[in-house]
Amino acid sequence: MYLRTQMKLIVITGPTGVGKTATAIAVAQALHCDIINADSRQVYRGIPIATAAPTAEELAQVPHHFVACKDLDEPYNAWQYEQDVLSLLPSLWSRGDYVVLCGGSMMYVDAVCNGIDDMPDVLPEVRQEVKHQLAEQGLESLVAELERLDPVYAAIVDPKNPARVCHAVELCRQTGVPYSTLRTGQRKPRPFEIIKVGLTLERDQLYDRINRRVDAMVAAGLEDEARSVFPLRHLQSLNTVGLKEMFAYLDGTMDRATAIERIKRNTRVYAKKQLTWYRRDPAITWLAPNQPEEILQLACR
Repeated sequence: MYLRTQMKLIVITGPTGVGKTATAIAVAQALHCDIINADSRQVYRGIPIATAAPTAEELAQVPHHFVACKDLDEPYNAWQYEQDVLSLLPSLWSRGDYVVLCGGSMMYVDAVCNGIDDMPDVLPEVRQEVKHQLAEQGLESLVAELERLDPVYAAIVDPKNPARVCHAVELCRQTGVPYSTLRTGQRKPRPFEIIKVGLTLERDQLYDRINRRVDAMVAAGLEDEARSVFPLRHLQSLNTVGLKEMFAYLDGTMDRATAIERIKRNTRVYAKKQLTWYRRDPAITWLAPNQPEEILQLACR
């Protein structure tokens, strides 16, 4: 149950490497509030370097939620995240009027701000059947099935994303209707004010920051971190830029220098994808990073 009418959720988002964490900490400290992580990979334990998770020092400055809270083999998605965040918010607002949500995972931010369609729980036997098909016949067979069962969704889904393809096939099989018909896309009302801030830089500045951050991650031990989870590389939680390239190096299909350059390139591609996604949202106010005063003006008006 929400407690006051002036409750505000300050969303700080933007492309990877732009400086969201530092800005969010400065804002949260000024408002004496907590930070909710909205990065879909930072929720997992054991991969803090690859996911650029907040450091121990940063976590000590402001209370953070949904950081390193899930095991690597624990399924988690945007719908579950929406439910968890909405359940947590009342307790945070019982101590003040503000909460900061910080992260660049587009689906996670949208889940909290706009909501996700309610979907039926997938039956264990259906999930097991799809999982078995993935292992035995490969992702291509499931993509082909999705094209037959739901050509509308098949036309827009990333065919290389096993989690989304498998989930769509599971629901098609279980419900007997196309997955796309279950997705209404209707925004759910929220009983709190949402203030969206997007952080951005000139493209060359952003790309330079990304390149330097990858170098810092490598120096901090990215290779050793990848090596420690290499036996689990089949898990969806490890299907992320930084680890995929290091796995290729570790299994001998790519040399180390090439892997590092691919991490930089693929991170830049992902940043461009994030910016394209968020530019469609007219509710976002775009600011440069490290300008907490301007964000505070938006929050307190």
